[in-house]
Amino acid sequence: MLKNNLKYTFFLFLFIVVGCAKRGSITGGSKDTIAPVMKVSFPKNFSKNFKGNEIKLVFDENIKLKNLNKQLIISPPMKYEPSILPTTPTKTITIKIKDTLQPNTTYSFNFGQSIADNNEGNPLNQFKYVFSTGDYIDSLSLGGTIKSAYDKEVESFVSVMLYDVNDNFKDSVVYNNNPRYVTNTLDSLKTFRFENLKAGKYLLVAMKDYNSNNKYNPKTDKIGFSKEFITIPNDTLYELELFKETLPFKTFKPSQASGNRLLLGYEGVVNSAAARPKLILRNNTEVLSNIITKFPKKDSLQVWYKPIKVDSLNLAVAKDKYEAHFTFKIKDQKKDTLSISALQTGNLKFRERFTLESSTPLIRIENSKINLINNAKTAVPFTTEYDEFNQQLYFDFKKEPSENYTFELLPGALTDFFEKSNDTLTYKLSTKSTADYGNLTVVLENIKEFPVIVELTNIKGDVLATEYTEKNTTLEFNLIEPALYTLRAIYDTNKNKEWDSGNYLEKRQSEEVIYFSKEIDVQSNWNVNQIFDLSIPYIPEPKKKTDKKTDKKN
Repeated sequence: MLKNNLKYTFFLFLFIVVGCAKRGSITGGSKDTIAPVMKVSFPKNFSKNFKGNEIKLVFDENIKLKNLNKQLIISPPMKYEPSILPTTPTKTITIKIKDTLQPNTTYSFNFGQSIADNNEGNPLNQFKYVFSTGDYIDSLSLGGTIKSAYDKEVESFVSVMLYDVNDNFKDSVVYNNNPRYVTNTLDSLKTFRFENLKAGKYLLVAMKDYNSNNKYNPKTDKIGFSKEFITIPNDTLYELELFKETLPFKTFKPSQASGNRLLLGYEGVVNSAAARPKLILRNNTEVLSNIITKFPKKDSLQVWYKPIKVDSLNLAVAKDKYEAHFTFKIKDQKKDTLSISALQTGNLKFRERFTLESSTPLIRIENSKINLINNAKTAVPFTTEYDEFNQQLYFDFKKEPSENYTFELLPGALTDFFEKSNDTLTYKLSTKSTADYGNLTVVLENIKEFPVIVELTNIKGDVLATEYTEKNTTLEFNLIEPALYTLRAIYDTNKNKEWDSGNYLEKRQSEEVIYFSKEIDVQSNWNVNQIFDLSIPYIPEPKKKTDKKTDKKN
């Protein structure tokens, strides 16, 4: 009996101990939220008369380097990038300088958010190591903001640069030379700030530097600049607008796309028939008839010509001051044939024109061979307009709500450049009720000048509706699709009915674009009245960073 009681007591005790062990297990304590701290550096931060080529930074815990190639900003830039080691978690970072340092110059290593503790990834924000090769540290500063000249939001990681303006200064410095000072907006800010600057006269430039070489390449990069040189010290807050320059017109050697078509690639802007270059296609001295159209979604022109059996052709290109001459071989290839496709199928919106697209350029449209009837089998009057450059045929007619329409194109209604005609074509379309759409009235206030282009865009920036005004301040966007719209206004300074970018060498800024501060919600069967004050600049809200670990859990 006693033996059994002792056995029972032993197992009870063991159970309690095990249970208590489970309940009292260590959870690890509270989460570390403290950024690492630099304990010491060799030489010390803000040292003067720096002579060496090695720097050591010692922290209070193991740290890791994240996105160092994007986050680290060295000002002035070095021709040869320093090595920063090790790349594995450690308490000590070693910087080995490979460049020859300039005399009497203050250098700054801004690590951005690249230094973080190894365990939780808490960043040491905007840590800077500064030293001078002279006997003083430059201490002046300059700041401002970056915006896009055209888009609603500006890109991240925009470089901002200061170039010395001295006796040797040339505007071409942005193409060929490193700046005196450089900073960066990094991934979250739209503001910039220079520190440790020397007094002087400078050119201020912002650049979306896709090649990360501190050199401006107009083919790939965006640029913004202060039109006037700046003098430091200066307490002005500068605003720089980034834009992509329109490249000067230039063509490349044409390639044969088919037995009756060439492709001519180009740089620059050719967005309309009026902007087309003059082309002369020759077989020796014989000038060949041709039509020039736009290749869809590419910077290329299509040169259509009647099939000819020759070994080679010549093409002369002229636009403004540009001239080029090409000789190229011609091979026997399959020829393009006429086909017609409709851009709209099923539903036709009230603000749209029914549009047919031809695979080859049309030269004749016979409206007498085209029939348009409604649901009651009644003929509906219409007019046509052919856009040769884009190879699109537009139909205009009065659309009635909740109606069905049938287009019938009889044989021979459309004839192309090669004297080929269509077979019978039929297209069925319908319209919705007006109650399925919304109406938006925009009232413009504080307009500086006319004309003004007002555009409705979606979130992606695609233009969905446009109004052009030379004097009216009240604009009607009727029968538009229910959606969230972005509203922007463009001062069309040169009156060409489109936005024009700037040019650095010409010291010409882009045409001004103003965004309405909020998205506009247009619902079906609603009338929305919106005042748009063009004197109020759009200020984007700072984007909040999300905790990736939290997002994964959610």
